Amino acid sequence: MAIDEDLNDRLREALGNRAGISEKRMMGAMCFLLHGHMIAGADRTREGERRFIFRLGKSSHAAGLALPGAEPIVQGGRTLSGMFFVGEDDCTDEVLQNWLDLAIANALTLPPKGA
Repeated sequence: MAIDEDLNDRLREALGNRAGISEKRMMGAMCFLLHGHMIAGADRTREGERRFIFRLGKSSHAAGLALPGAEPIVQGGRTLSGMFFVGEDDCTDEVLQNWLDLAIANALTLPPKGA
């Protein structure tokens, strides 16, 4: 996986000047965190597929499945509940905002890290 700066720029624009946002390289991608909790990221696969990564949390897994482009992340044969890949082609600006809204809502339920 490689970092995709164009998709990162889309995330930065969609997040705007929201307080508490930081960026960190994780999982082969640039990830965006809210108060230390991952909410989203973007990468490019070896095959060149450009995709977003969203962390919605277990309680929003079903809501994520209902959104366009939802592909649950599977690692080692295990589905990571509340974690999704979404291909760039499935992520219009409106859809991107819907994914971010769910991810932000999840992060806001968690205590800030480092507090």
